[in-house]
Amino acid sequence: MFNTPLPMLLVWGRDMTMLFNDAYGALAGPAYGRVPGGGVPPVMPPPLAVAGDALQRAWSGEAAYAPDRNLMFAGSAGGSAHYDLYFTPVRADGDAVAGVLCALAPAAPVTEAPAESAGPMRILVVEDNVDSQYLVCEMLRAFGHEADGVGHPNDALARLAAGQYDVLFTDVSLPGMSGVDLARQAVTQAPSMRVIFASGYGDTLLRHVEFPYLSLQKPYELDQLQQALDKVAHPLPVRT
Repeated sequence: MFNTPLPMLLVWGRDMTMLFNDAYGALAGPAYGRVPGGGVPPVMPPPLAVAGDALQRAWSGEAAYAPDRNLMFAGSAGGSAHYDLYFTPVRADGDAVAGVLCALAPAAPVTEAPAESAGPMRILVVEDNVDSQYLVCEMLRAFGHEADGVGHPNDALARLAAGQYDVLFTDVSLPGMSGVDLARQAVTQAPSMRVIFASGYGDTLLRHVEFPYLSLQKPYELDQLQQALDKVAHPLPVRT
């Protein structure tokens, strides 16, 4: 125990006599004194305080493991850090558990899995300005998506009924029907439909929309369009 660089703490007897090595003493701080023979402050050592269930299992004779516990130490080499805790029962004569050895190992860093690419989406663009419609479709295709463009809400409804789209990208102001009413019909027919509005009037006409959406203020930048596409590639929170 004393000849290992791994911090170790031995609890001996039910009166909780503590033995610990230099590595643990460096974490615990000067209040624990020098080892061997230092005094223990009248508080439960952090590894025992955060893993009471594992400690009790060890007292019952079972080796126990408490992964990724956040421990706060006062020592200059300590501070707050995450450790994996290993509890081993130590048996005396008669096979009774006389103590518990606790070993601390730095917890493996948690790495977040990279976000999975949503892949190309099929997008229906509804824009009555033919030049703008063409430009938006070309930009969406340059981003790797499939894009179809129409200029009238009736054509959009026909397209939506005939094929499956992931995203409805529509101007708010359209002939015969607003883009909001068009989107409302679209999400009623296909609840998983994601909606992006483009508007030259701000969000004034979108205040009472009851389904999830994103909006872009005309004129918008290329990176704003890309950010909107990235967001709708995943489920959107419901606006209230």
